[in-house]
Amino acid sequence: MNATLRSTRAELARLRAWPAVWITLGAWLALSLMFGYLFTYLSYTSGEASFTDEGTTRAQQLAQLLPDAVPDVFLQGMPMFGGALMMVLGALVAGNGYGWGTWKTLFSQGVRRTPAVLGSVAALTVFVLATLVVTLGFDLGISLIITASEGQDVVLPSAGSVVQALGAGFLVLEMWAVLGFALGTIARGPALSVGLGLVWALVVENLLRGVGQLLDWVDALTAVLPGTSAGSLIGSIVGTGEGDGTPGVLDTVAGGQATVTVAVYVALAVVVSVVLVRRRDVS
Repeated sequence: MNATLRSTRAELARLRAWPAVWITLGAWLALSLMFGYLFTYLSYTSGEASFTDEGTTRAQQLAQLLPDAVPDVFLQGMPMFGGALMMVLGALVAGNGYGWGTWKTLFSQGVRRTPAVLGSVAALTVFVLATLVVTLGFDLGISLIITASEGQDVVLPSAGSVVQALGAGFLVLEMWAVLGFALGTIARGPALSVGLGLVWALVVENLLRGVGQLLDWVDALTAVLPGTSAGSLIGSIVGTGEGDGTPGVLDTVAGGQATVTVAVYVALAVVVSVVLVRRRDVS
């Protein structure tokens, strides 16, 4: 336990000083601002529905911008955009340990492998939690500014909805982050793992879901894939909307099943990472 804590503190120090971490957080906040608030606000003020608000009235658009809608807005971009960014970061955290020779240096000095990997995963988890808290505060701040500018009464979201949103958001982002970490461990480098992760998250699963409409066995397979499970978990809370809805938000499987599947992926990714680092040569 002490070795894991020391590894976690060391990894946190590295992540704090690493520009990639802050770039990832900044990119996620920018996406959250644009797709969560900016486009909807411009559509509301102009009276012309944008591609993100087709089929909604101005009253519905305003309701999406107010504080009591923050938990839903907070979650909507996580299955696809937030998940992809967390996967990239996880792949970089693990893969650069090989590319920079960090793991080789640590293990050659007698550092135990399991605590080192668990400490790295724990530090990544701390960053995921910090991202959730910062994003929630950021979204709430933007919503309060819009509420004041439009002269609306401030109605804060309920504590239950905030806790539910934080819990679901953590499961989704943590799953993608540790899956990226596992990919970085498997590939033993950042470039290939980042490329494979993005292709899978943004392309392959979408193609499989399309094919699943024609082939029953493919449809059954997609029901247990990570993207489908993450999207269904978020969809069970925020709904899928009308038409195509929010990218990545699905209703393919029930929320309970999706929650269990996501949790299994988190545990499996950590186990795979630990086993591979323990059994393989890191050079």
